Amino acid sequence: MTLQELSEKILSSPRGEALRKALGSRTRIISVYNLAGSAPAMMLGAMPARKAPTVVVADSLDDAGYIYHDLTRIIGEEKVAMFPSGYKRDIKYGQVDPPSQILRTEALNRWHLDSAPQYVVTYPEALAEKVASRRTIDEHTIHLVSGGEYDLTDIIKWLRGNGFSEVDYVYEPGQFASRGSILDIFGYSNELPLRIDFFGDEIDSIRLFNIETQLSEQKLNEVSITSGIASESSSGGSLLDYIDSSTLFVVRDADYTVSRIRAIAGEDFSQSALIAGEGDSAAMNQVVDADEFSRQFAGFRQLRFTSGARPDTEAGASIDFGCSPQIIYHKNFDLIADSFTQFINDGYTIYILSDSEKQIERLNAIFADRGNSTISFSPVLPTLHEGFSDKGLRMCVFTDHQIFDRFHKYTLKSDRARSGKLALSLKELSAIEPGDYIVHVDHGVGRFAGLLRTNVNGRTQEMIKLVYANDDIIFVSIHALHKLAKYRGKEGVPPKINKLGTGAWNKLKERTKSKLKDIARDLIRLYAARKEEQGHAFAPDSYLQQELEASFIYEDTPDQLTATRAVKADMESPKPMDRLICGDVGFGKTEVAIRAAFKAAVDGKQTAVLVPTTVLAYQHFRTFSERLKELPVRVDYLSRARTAKQVKEIVSNLAEGKIDILIGTHKIIGKEVRFKDLGLLIIDEEQKFGVAVKEKLKQLKTNVDTLTMSATPIPRTLQFSLMGARDLSSINTPPPNRYPIITSVNAGNDDIISEAVNFELSRNGQVFIVNNRIEGLYDLEAQVKRLVPDARVIVGHGQLPPEQLEKVIIDFANHDYDVLIATTIIESGIDMPNVNTIIVNNAQNFGLSELHQLRGRVGRSNRKAFCYLLVPPHIPLTPVARRRLQAIESFSELGSGIHIAMQDLDIRGAGNLLGAEQSGFIADLGYETYQKILKEAVTELRTQEFAGLDKAETLESADEEYVADCVIESDMELLLPADYVPTESERIALYQELDGIERESDLMAFRSRLTDRFGNIPDVTLELLRIPRLRRLARRLGIEKVALKQGKMFTYFVDDSNKAYYQSDMFGRLIGYLTSHPRRVQIRDRNERKSFAFLNVPSVETAVAILQEVIGEEKAT
Repeated sequence: MTLQELSEKILSSPRGEALRKALGSRTRIISVYNLAGSAPAMMLGAMPARKAPTVVVADSLDDAGYIYHDLTRIIGEEKVAMFPSGYKRDIKYGQVDPPSQILRTEALNRWHLDSAPQYVVTYPEALAEKVASRRTIDEHTIHLVSGGEYDLTDIIKWLRGNGFSEVDYVYEPGQFASRGSILDIFGYSNELPLRIDFFGDEIDSIRLFNIETQLSEQKLNEVSITSGIASESSSGGSLLDYIDSSTLFVVRDADYTVSRIRAIAGEDFSQSALIAGEGDSAAMNQVVDADEFSRQFAGFRQLRFTSGARPDTEAGASIDFGCSPQIIYHKNFDLIADSFTQFINDGYTIYILSDSEKQIERLNAIFADRGNSTISFSPVLPTLHEGFSDKGLRMCVFTDHQIFDRFHKYTLKSDRARSGKLALSLKELSAIEPGDYIVHVDHGVGRFAGLLRTNVNGRTQEMIKLVYANDDIIFVSIHALHKLAKYRGKEGVPPKINKLGTGAWNKLKERTKSKLKDIARDLIRLYAARKEEQGHAFAPDSYLQQELEASFIYEDTPDQLTATRAVKADMESPKPMDRLICGDVGFGKTEVAIRAAFKAAVDGKQTAVLVPTTVLAYQHFRTFSERLKELPVRVDYLSRARTAKQVKEIVSNLAEGKIDILIGTHKIIGKEVRFKDLGLLIIDEEQKFGVAVKEKLKQLKTNVDTLTMSATPIPRTLQFSLMGARDLSSINTPPPNRYPIITSVNAGNDDIISEAVNFELSRNGQVFIVNNRIEGLYDLEAQVKRLVPDARVIVGHGQLPPEQLEKVIIDFANHDYDVLIATTIIESGIDMPNVNTIIVNNAQNFGLSELHQLRGRVGRSNRKAFCYLLVPPHIPLTPVARRRLQAIESFSELGSGIHIAMQDLDIRGAGNLLGAEQSGFIADLGYETYQKILKEAVTELRTQEFAGLDKAETLESADEEYVADCVIESDMELLLPADYVPTESERIALYQELDGIERESDLMAFRSRLTDRFGNIPDVTLELLRIPRLRRLARRLGIEKVALKQGKMFTYFVDDSNKAYYQSDMFGRLIGYLTSHPRRVQIRDRNERKSFAFLNVPSVETAVAILQEVIGEEKAT
């Protein structure tokens, strides 16, 4: 059954007839009550469409978001529009939100068209803002048709006159970019920008494109572009002036709507925003006249709905829908089974709504395992927000996320428009700019001094200029950019610039390589030895295991599922497990550990969970206990915080096997602690333990299954090269349906702090305030006490004695205090679901990954979380700090995208995995070069020392290649012309990307992206695109260098000492080509180096064709 069919059922009974009759009459106010959960959306989904759009007024943005989301799922996205407020936070702060303004403009644009939506969903804050008149919107809208003739300069003139700003690449509304025949425009009438391709004066095509990839997504025949001026409506009126007087309003609470609008109209512009010079100070002029609004609103027909049991007193007609909310089961399957059985016995049909078939299968499996064979239900995909039971129709419409206590999230179309700012900030952070440190694999660290044009034999070429110590300069060809990398080391620590020609750089590389070989050698040996050991093979999953996993509050991410499966497979095999799970804060590693510990307990084995600090021991104890509270397992913990009597009792219970899971610091592997039957060891953040503990662990590990967890992501290259890819599970995807953390950058002032703390206390929550220096903590404490006298404040930092710090954190976790003011000690591992506001003071002094990890401390429950990044007022930020804060502000969800800029975390991960000395090497060499050397070291080990080991155990094997790289030189004009790609930084980025391409499929994709973004490719660029193909073919043939000069191609080979090459099939093919084309090829032999000269090679295309013929490969276009 579909949601549409299910919603039609709701109006199929006499009450549906009553509603139709009331709507057909002249009754001005109709009341429908006992309409719980998502029943209002289902009722609306089944109501017949009216001539004009129906306006649905919810109580808040979230309420509107869920009704909008439910309606789109029932009747489709085209029939519903969202009309939000055009501001972030309250209008009194004046922070304009362009993506929301797009939704407002889009709704207004469609209102009077044939394609008008059936419903427009809104809420009081959005209705409190004025809208422009129909005439104003028409005056600021331009209509373009594919195939029509337009003057490009006239369109650009119109854009400038309507407040659009010209940029290199559009990433937010109100921008346009012109490149040759291509015009990109981001207007306010669509959540994606437009790409208009001209052929002369005719529009060849109109396409919507993705902001992050800058690639086209969908073709359109015609388009209307509305400027932002249309949404600046201080001269306009309320939405009620804009719409037809016959419009029906469907309202949750009419009195609240009017009183909320009065409250907004009565406010003044925020003093703190005024002092900080932030926001649009004229914002309050956009607020409607509350008295006029109230008078007009009372004149419209209203259908008032409520989940309450009493009708509206003003109503002329009232209809009882008899729907009550879904019962809260809290994942208790005994309760669920009893309740479902009761419903079925009472003649109810049960429908379960879900977004995934897998969840439905899981439910069926749990009922089957429990022996509840009488319970049957009908699955319906997808899900709505909240379930309900309908007494009149004798049916239950339940949602799986409520059964399993999971948070459910709505999405709006504007979310797509938000990704642009992040994409741009990250792009800017990774772009190479003059003055940046660059590492050249052969020469070391230098400074980038720009992209220069030079003349080679009368032809233009582009080169990169690098400056080294003593102002020595080298020029790097654009065909050798794969040898360059932007220097990445620890944030804020500049590298040492190298001297050319001293040999120090090569010595450093060799020293690093030999050290890395030592580390890798030990790891490979350890891996081989562990394969011989025997351990306990656990039994397959029981129904209890399924019940535990199904009750996880979040939906499993693909990575989490893979990690769980891998851990279980390891446990079920007789070989001892030794698996490392890494993943970002809040990505669900602990959940995987809980499942493993429970699996061990079901098999009668005990689990030891080892953590580095007492605070973490206590915290894990709470998490494990909470998750396993309904199940037959006993969890306890040992740490300095327990009394001698408690310790004694725990130790004796443990020896008798009464405790299944023991959590603790290194105490739990002490002499006096004896397990009855230890089956699993879980280690959290192993890198934080000392040498003695690690030695002890090695003895324990030999035949006990071991699971290690780390929050520092381990870089991919390290994973594959060292670990043997099978023993490492990486959780890179954030949990879906996590509440996004609302992040804002503000000038630090009293208002923000008092508002943030007061709001959190009003919902009985707690607050973290972070400062990067200890001396500022007590000033902040005094400030908070002055602003919020009833807040209980406590200070914590790393210089307190450990016992005292531990007490501070445990007291705070127990909610003895409301506000914890601390240094970055809270960054690692503290999980307090009740803390949902974090204030970071002087945020400009923190690195991107630090900010990301600090923010990950909140938003860990099913409540909305806030992160305030405070910067000092009136002090300009550095460009890097500004971009960093922009990136973190625009990326409010936890997750993978931000990892692009998380290199310092990668570096920290490498240092933790390989030891502190390696961090020093990374700082000297830069991260990319370090990775290259690591790869070389492992390849050499694999081919020389461990040639006998199964290849898959050490590293993925590569094709047999006789040269690691091939240098290309030419005197041809091969470049991206400045009139094709105008900005220098974009040309460098494209040159870099092109130079790193290895596969033919990637090359074709690069070519189609160029055409999409910049138009038809010029000939000099087409020739440039053939270089990666030439290099790939040359490497396969064992050619070290190819020079294309004066119409000839010179190929240089490895020296004579490489006997294997000269006896290989590839060299044989070259000789074969030589004998069949004697006039075209000449052999040259200089200094024990052979080279061939091929005549008549005027282009790269010809050179590629020759090498393809030698190899016997099909020609590519």
